[in-house]
Amino acid sequence: MSKKTRKNTKKLLSIILIIVILVFAVIGINKQMIKTMYKKEYSEYVSKYSQEYGVEEDLIYALIKAESNFDANAISNKNAKGLMQLMYSTAEEIAYKSGIELTEENILDPDTNINIGTKYISNLLEKYNCIEVALAAYNAGSGNVDKWIKNGTIKSDGSDIENIPYKETNTYVRKIMRDYKIYTQLEG
Repeated sequence: MSKKTRKNTKKLLSIILIIVILVFAVIGINKQMIKTMYKKEYSEYVSKYSQEYGVEEDLIYALIKAESNFDANAISNKNAKGLMQLMYSTAEEIAYKSGIELTEENILDPDTNINIGTKYISNLLEKYNCIEVALAAYNAGSGNVDKWIKNGTIKSDGSDIENIPYKETNTYVRKIMRDYKIYTQLEG
C-alpha cells in the first residue's frame, strides 16, 4: 500500500469516526430531549397506585401528560381537576366505592388525584378489557362508549377505534396511545 493510499485511508477512517461520533451525539441529545418532554413526575404515587390497581405506570404517565401535562392545579373549562383531570362527580363515586376520602380541596392533591384516577382507569380497563376503549370511556364517558359499542360504531376489541365519532375523543385516544408507546420505549 502506497503512502498516499494509507494517508487517504486514514483520512477516510477519521471522517467515518467523526460521523459516527456525531450520530451518537445526536441520538443521545434527542433521547435526552425526549425524556425532558416525557417526564415522570409524581413517580412515588404513580408507582404506588399502578401496583395497587394493576395498571402499567407508563399508561398513567401518558394519561397525566395528556390530561394536565403534570400540572397538579390544572382545572379544565369543564371543571375537571388535577393531574388526571377528574370530574368531581366521577371522582366522588370512585372514592366512595374505594373508601378514599375526597373533598373539593384534596381532589387537587397529587396523591389523592392519582389514586382516584388510577382506580378509575383500572375499573375501565377491567370493564372493557381494551386500553383504547377504556381511554375512550375515560374521556367521553362509559355511557357514550357503551352506546357506540351497542350500535356498532366501534368494536369492543378496539380494532376500529378510528371510528370514534367524537373528534376530541378520537384524537385523545390516539395521542395517549402514542405517548404510552414513547414512555414504554424510553425505558428500553
